[in-house]
Amino acid sequence: MSDEERTKQIAELSKSLKEGERIVGPTRRPDGTLRKPIRIRAGYTPQDEVAIYQPKGALLKKEMGSAGPPGYDPDADSKPKPKPKTKSVKRNERKKEKRIQAALEKEKNVSEVEESGKQEFVEALTSQVNELAVQDSQAQDIDKRIRALRKKIRLTEALEQKSTEQNLKPEQLEKLAKLEDWHRELKLLEDEKGETTVS
Repeated sequence: MSDEERTKQIAELSKSLKEGERIVGPTRRPDGTLRKPIRIRAGYTPQDEVAIYQPKGALLKKEMGSAGPPGYDPDADSKPKPKPKTKSVKRNERKKEKRIQAALEKEKNVSEVEESGKQEFVEALTSQVNELAVQDSQAQDIDKRIRALRKKIRLTEALEQKSTEQNLKPEQLEKLAKLEDWHRELKLLEDEKGETTVS
């Protein structure tokens, strides 16, 4: 087949093409001879044009290689670097830092004075509360002892009225002997209680 015949054949094929169809020219075989031109329908991709399969991992590797190492931001490299500061700007910044530091120290000193005043007030208040608590506990102890003594006296007097000395056991006789001592102790405790409530 000569070149003229091939061009005629291609021209004839292209005349009868429908919309979307195309013609692939003659390709060479391994032995050197030419193949016939091929008409390709619309939407069909011939086998020669299908992309070679590549696994997703390989595609990702290729993609990562072009973007750079992980965490690399190409936009950050393209940003302009800040201008170096002049002496006056640095001096102004130092002055500003000193002013801020002085203000912080002043606030700290004021708060320390306030805290020390509060601390003294709290200490005085706690000492007063402790004194009251001690007095209250002493008063409660006295009250307990008074109640116990009154009970003992009441029981002993009831025992004295019920029986004669002959029917009593030795422990009961001892209680009768202590009755007067308990009366004296009760009187002393009541006096002591009166003193603590007054102060």
